[in-house]
Amino acid sequence: MANTILYMGDTAIDGAAAYLGGVMTHAGLRFDYRPSDAALRPEDVATAHALYIVSDYAAKMIATPLQERIVEHVSRGAGLLMLGGWESFCGLGGDWSGTPIANILPVEIGTKDDRRNCDDLVLVHCETENHPITRSLPWTTRPPIIGGFNEVRAKPDGGLLLTARRQRPRFDGDTVQLAAGAVHPLLVTGVHGHGRTAALMTDVAPHWVGPLVDWGDQRVQAKAPGSSEIEVGDLYAQFVTQLVGWTLHR
Repeated sequence: MANTILYMGDTAIDGAAAYLGGVMTHAGLRFDYRPSDAALRPEDVATAHALYIVSDYAAKMIATPLQERIVEHVSRGAGLLMLGGWESFCGLGGDWSGTPIANILPVEIGTKDDRRNCDDLVLVHCETENHPITRSLPWTTRPPIIGGFNEVRAKPDGGLLLTARRQRPRFDGDTVQLAAGAVHPLLVTGVHGHGRTAALMTDVAPHWVGPLVDWGDQRVQAKAPGSSEIEVGDLYAQFVTQLVGWTLHR
């Protein structure tokens, strides 16, 4: 198995992909990259990668036989991670429902537009703080905020780690009142054969990432090959690194 990650989507490495690409580079994780407008080629999956990341990359960009090859690689021990976006899950043209890759994800994807662009307060709530992905982060005392997500359902055997909790704020004089709204799965983990799978329903790049990208008091500067430098919060970088690392079997 190749000691690399295959990262697909998020427009381009000098665009939105600079965020995940930069954090992975900062963490010492090597990856191959395919932009959102470049279809996956047979040679891209001729040898198994250690982890496949799909983010804002439409299902039509991976032919069914190549999806089946990825599924086979996961069953043998590779990881699979899907991140949220307009071309993730169902999205607007993502159209992943019923595909071989969708079938092994730990969430159920619908056939209608599942994008939720939020103008209210969407807090990230940790359901399981002792998992390697969520461990050692201040979810209770400093919950991060996101700007949107894909609405899916967690499969019964999926591990629900994070939820998105919508809150409608309003001013009552000088006091802010919050009215609790719907709760949606935000991070779900699973397994397929010997491989690990994970679905994060929000993005890790603007605009859906919202204030999550600045989570933390320290600043982390990072630069992926072929990209411009990014600056993010240290807790954001830690969370993304732990998410990728767990799915990668690190």
